[in-house]
Amino acid sequence: MPDRIRWGLLGTARINRSLIPRMHELPRHQLVAVASRDLGRARAYAAEWGIDRAHGSYDDLLADAGIDAIYLPLPNSLHAPWAMAAARAGKHVLCEKPLCLSLAEFDAMAEAARAAGTVLAEAFMYRHHAQTDRVKALVDEGAVGEVRLVRGGFSFALSRDADVRFDPALGGGSLWDVGCYPVSYARYVLGEEPLEALAMEETGPTGIDLALAGQLRFPRRRLAQFDSGFRAHFRAFIEIVGTDGVLTVPNPYKPAVREHVLLRHGDELRTIAIDGAPTYAGELEDMADAILLGRPPRISLDESRGNLAALLALTASARSGRVEQVC
Repeated sequence: MPDRIRWGLLGTARINRSLIPRMHELPRHQLVAVASRDLGRARAYAAEWGIDRAHGSYDDLLADAGIDAIYLPLPNSLHAPWAMAAARAGKHVLCEKPLCLSLAEFDAMAEAARAAGTVLAEAFMYRHHAQTDRVKALVDEGAVGEVRLVRGGFSFALSRDADVRFDPALGGGSLWDVGCYPVSYARYVLGEEPLEALAMEETGPTGIDLALAGQLRFPRRRLAQFDSGFRAHFRAFIEIVGTDGVLTVPNPYKPAVREHVLLRHGDELRTIAIDGAPTYAGELEDMADAILLGRPPRISLDESRGNLAALLALTASARSGRVEQVC
């Protein structure tokens, strides 16, 4: 049995720079190749980041017999076709969120991975950090009593007008880019799927949502509320409100090695310090456990499908102006 995963990068996206250092540092991982649609760009990128091989097309990367798995950071609309192509080539896939943009795409991706016997996992980095585990444990232990509301937000000012996140054909929009985080977080904390969705959006010139405010209704009269946006000051938080207290997570989606959460009971405010692994190490180690040891990925495909269904219902509600069922 091999003792390390040989990785290829399917593209030269900005997010790569967050994973590359971890791929070089962690003993069960080896970054061996990168692909770009421009061979010169691929070679320059490989030289910059200490990568052995450069490919001038994504197909060439998938045909590289010296690669076991790919990291897929392409625009959202390209996730499904390239994840399926990777599975057909026998490559495992760590795919950036959201995994895809429709349930039909999801089902095709899942079937391609199943047929090939490969791992397909969605790259929600925060799910692999000790802070998230601690928050979930506190909630499950009753630290805030019965949870009645999960509230969150994720916004920032996106100033590059040519950014792919403004392009509806590429799956742009604030909900798909950053709103997916508080939706995922609420579902994980509550441990069940929402029943209904209601959303309102600010639509930009290209037709994508520049900002969106949404609400999800869960079983047992529990609610989640969140907002996302490209035209507001940076904000990222989660607040879990229960019958006996409030748990606030100031940095939920990209936690650092050392973090803290705040637990309030009445006038008493307690700070809980949490130590975790370096950012992005956890999702890579989870892939290593799945590929090398045969363990199920922490984020199952069922969980990814549930998040996708919630996002689709929120999108439909923002366009229809009605409450939509989460299918």
